[in-house]
Parts: sequence; structure tokens; C-alpha cells
Amino acid sequence: MNLENRVLLKTTTPRDASLAAAVLSRAEIESQTCAGVAELATELRAGAGALLVAEETLADPAFRLVIDQLQAQAPWSDLPVLILARTGADSVTIIEAMEQLANVTVIERPLRISSLVTTVASALRARSRQYQMRALLQGLEEADQRKTQFLATLAHELRNPLSPLTTALALVSRPDTPPEEAKSYYDMMQRQIDHMVRLIDDLMEVSRITRGKVELRPEPLGLGQVINDAIDLSRPLLDAARHELRVDVPPGDWTVHGDGVRLTQVFANLLNNAAKYTPPRGLVEIKVERAGPMVRVRVRDNGAGLPSDMLSAVFGIFVQVPGTSRVAQGGLGIGLTLVKSLVELHGGTVRAASEGLGKGTELIVELPLAAMLPAANDPVMGVPTRAKPLVERILVVDDNRDAANSLAALLEALGASPFVAYDGLDALDIAAQVRPTAAVLDIGMPGMDGCELAQRLRGSAAHKDMLLIALSGWGQADDRERIADAGFDHHLLKPADVPRLVALLTEPRHLGHAKSRA
Repeated sequence: MNLENRVLLKTTTPRDASLAAAVLSRAEIESQTCAGVAELATELRAGAGALLVAEETLADPAFRLVIDQLQAQAPWSDLPVLILARTGADSVTIIEAMEQLANVTVIERPLRISSLVTTVASALRARSRQYQMRALLQGLEEADQRKTQFLATLAHELRNPLSPLTTALALVSRPDTPPEEAKSYYDMMQRQIDHMVRLIDDLMEVSRITRGKVELRPEPLGLGQVINDAIDLSRPLLDAARHELRVDVPPGDWTVHGDGVRLTQVFANLLNNAAKYTPPRGLVEIKVERAGPMVRVRVRDNGAGLPSDMLSAVFGIFVQVPGTSRVAQGGLGIGLTLVKSLVELHGGTVRAASEGLGKGTELIVELPLAAMLPAANDPVMGVPTRAKPLVERILVVDDNRDAANSLAALLEALGASPFVAYDGLDALDIAAQVRPTAAVLDIGMPGMDGCELAQRLRGSAAHKDMLLIALSGWGQADDRERIADAGFDHHLLKPADVPRLVALLTEPRHLGHAKSRA
């Protein structure tokens, strides 16, 4: 039972409670009967969507415990209290209850079953909106805390260079400062100014990228050279901490189609992160390997590590990992935000792995290889060739524009005709115009999510036979069941297994819906 959505019952007699519970159960409303007012107060502390109590319950002295809890509710909470009143509904007891409680609805007895059900359902809908407000407030509070922490870090990082700058200015201002000594002070001032410029550039960069203001200049690139350039940029940090750097780039064609400056920035940021969050004389490794049509780059260290609940959150703009600030040698903590944004702009993915605090971190980047589209009759690593064409018209729907556009570009390169939508309503409009034969739908979209979109497509005679593939980050058992029940033929987890996705789009269309749990 979902404690926060249940209706707590306290009626005059056990028989009344059983009847009310049975009525609510038939309406698929969860309820729990309380034997006494003290039990009602105890269960209320555990959570409730509404209270349904008889008027006689209000006269029990123990009901004061319930009133005290209701009067101490959080600002977002206004628990509905439904009172089953005797005819007239104007007793002193009810009047006093209405004066002490804010959200009271009086239902006169005898009452119709339909009236009871609709009143309770309405109260639960109102309670559901309160829970949504709670989640919103909690999210805002967490974001505000992260922003406050970020601004404190920013102030600290900007003050750090000011101290040596002030000292150096005082030293070079002395009339008896020898020229060779003054030069060393000028060099130090230049280093501190460069550091401040880098901090400000990082802030501007992350702002541009998150607002979609960055344009890539893609060209064929050897990833080995990109990594060498990144190592050159990170060498001062690595050498200063006396880290051992191991590089493993096997022979082979590691050509990617990307912006060399931006990809160098990606791997330099990862190496800088590893250097900063690893104690002196640590180990930093970078390894390149094949992953189907992708190239996978692993950047591993034996430093501070990450707790399991931070593996995804660490890419957030204002997120700082608790317990690691003393290990890192400066920085704003926005390097991984830049990395994630730039990698996704290149049609790739990035994820973090760690066995916990103090056990090191691994950042794993995957990028499409430029040679992922082989010539006909020359299949490589399971990627289908054009000898086995994809279904013709494919609808791609994802509120993440980079994800949608990059997948559409891949499908187009493989010979399909993709059509892109960024929300459910646009997807329905496009589907009505082009009659796609398949659709790849994101699930976690705002407004109309992927499951509702799939149900609406399945409910249309024009689209009932469309191949539907869910592409989602939701992978729990109940998520898979919900996705299958929505009418999807297949379910793939993000990041997409590209060969598997392409294989599904090249298979002959089977009658019926497989509801695959893949």
C-alpha cells in the first residue's frame, strides 16, 4: 500500500468502516481502517492522502492528537479531512472542527455511494497536487543549495589569485626591487591572471553550451592525436602532482567525425579532473577500445572516488561531491558539465563509474566512429549494411534535442527517412502527415510522456501497426511493465545499443506486439 495515497478511516462502528472500505476498494482507492482515534493519529504520522472520519470521532478527546498534527503540517501540505455527519451538518462539534482545520469537507448521512466515491477521489487528486508541489519545492531547495555552494566555491576560487597578485604588486612597487626579481613577480602575476581568465572562460563556456549557442566545426579526426593534444594541455597538472600517466591507444583506425578543439577540451577536462581529485603520486590511465560502431575512451584514476548516488548527479552544473573538496586543488566543479554537453553534441555519451569514496573514478566516453558505415556486403562489428535496408519512415521523438537530432542523423546515414519531434503533440502532428512505419520514442518527456504517446498512436487506425521502440533511462521491473503495457514492441535502455536498435529496425515486421523486455 502507498501510505501517502491511502484514505484513513475511523467510523462509528466496525461495520460502517467495512462498508466504506469495500466501496472505496471497488473504486480502486486504497484505504485503511483504524480501530481507535489513537491508532488514527499514529497512522497519520506514517502518511495519508485523506482522512474519512465520522462526526462522533471528533468528540473523542484523543482527536486532539490528530488536530495537533494537522495544524503542524508543512507549508505545502493541506490534508483533506472528510467528515461523515449526521443530518443537519450544523452541530457544535463540526463547527469547532471547521474552525481548527483548514481543509474540511462535510458529507451528510445517509449518503449515496457515488457521492462518497467522487468526494474521496476529488480529495485525493487535490492531495496529489500537493505532493507535486512538495517535489517542486524540494527540487528548488536542492538547486538553491547547490547554487549557494557553487557561488561560495566561485568566490573562493576568484579570491585565491588575488592574494598573490596583491603581494606581487606590493613587491614590484618597491624602488629597490632588482629587475631579475621583478620578472619572477611579473611571471607569477601572469600565471594568476591566466588562472582567473580560465575560470571566467569556463563559466561563459558552460553558459553558451547549455543554451545551445555552440556550433561545432566537424571534420575527420584521428582520436589518438586528439588525446595527445589533451595530454599536452593537462601535463602541467599531472606533473605538478607527480602522477603516473599510462596511455593505451592500440593500433587501428580511430577516426571520428568531430570538432578537434572541442574534443580536445573534453579529454583535457577529464584528465584535469583525474589529476585534481587524485592525491600526489597517483595513477591516471587513459585507454581506447572498440565498442561496436563506437570508440570507447576510459579515463581512470585511483583518487577520491564517488559515492553511488553521485554517479549521475556529478554531471550537474551546481553539483559538488561531498567529502572531496579538500582533495581537489581548486576549480569550479563544472568541468564534467562541459564534458557531458560537448560529448552529446557529438552524438556520444559519457558516464561515471566508481566503487565508492577513496576508491578511484572512471569516466567513460563513447563516440561514433567515422568508419561505422561500411561498404555494402562488408559488415563490421554487427552493424548492418545497406544491403539490408531500414524501414523507410522513422519517427524519432525526444525532448533532448541533441539526442533526437544525432539519432536521426544516424538513421538517415543508414538509408532511412527520419522525422524528428521534441514533444508528444508535435509527434502526433508529424505522424498524421507522414504516416511513419516505425517510431523510436523517449519515455521521460514533460507533458505527454512516451507511454501516453504510444497509447495514442496505437489507438489510431492509421498507426496501429507501427513498430514502436521505447528508448528510455527507466529500467526497473515496473518501468518495463508500464512500457510494455503502453503498446511498445521493444524497450531499449539509454545509452542506446546502436547495433541492437538498427537490427530491430531492419527485422521484418511481425504481426502483433512483442512487448519485448529487452
